[in-house]
Amino acid sequence: MNIKEIENLIKFVSAQKNVGEVEIEQKDFKLVIRKPTAPIAATTQYIQAAAPTAIAAVASATPAAAPVAEKAAPVADNLITIKSPMIGTFYRSPSSDKPSFVNVGDEIKAGKPVCIIEAMKLFNEIESEVSGKIVKVLVDNATPVEYDQPLFLVEPN
Repeated sequence: MNIKEIENLIKFVSAQKNVGEVEIEQKDFKLVIRKPTAPIAATTQYIQAAAPTAIAAVASATPAAAPVAEKAAPVADNLITIKSPMIGTFYRSPSSDKPSFVNVGDEIKAGKPVCIIEAMKLFNEIESEVSGKIVKVLVDNATPVEYDQPLFLVEPN
C-alpha cells in the first residue's frame, strides 16, 4: 500500500458518517484509521475534532501528542498554510549536518522543497504549492505530524 492509497483511505473514512474505523493488515504492515468517538476539545490550532486519527506501523504504535501552543496569536487573513500531506515525522533539513530547507523570512517558489516527512521508512520531500515568504514554522524538527496538520504559514507574493 502506498502513501497516496493511505491518504485516499483517510479522506474516505473522514467523509463517511457511518464508518468509524477501518483496519487493514498485510504480511508486515498494519493500518488502523479511527474517527474520534466523542468531540475533542481543541486546545491548539493543530487539533481538529473532525480529523480521523491514523496509526500505521508493523508493531503497535501510539500517536504522539501535538505540540501545545502557549497562546494562539492572531493570524493575518492573507496567509496561506502549507499542510502535511501525510502522517509521519517532520524534518526541517535533509540531514542533521545540513541547513534547513526554509527558515522564517525566506522567499519560496512553488515546487521548492520546504521539508521532509518520513513515513514508513520512506523520506518524502514536501514541495511548496505556493510562492511567497515563510512567516512561521508551526512544527518542531523531528516531531510527529498528522495528515492535514499545518506546517508553515506563507505570505503570498
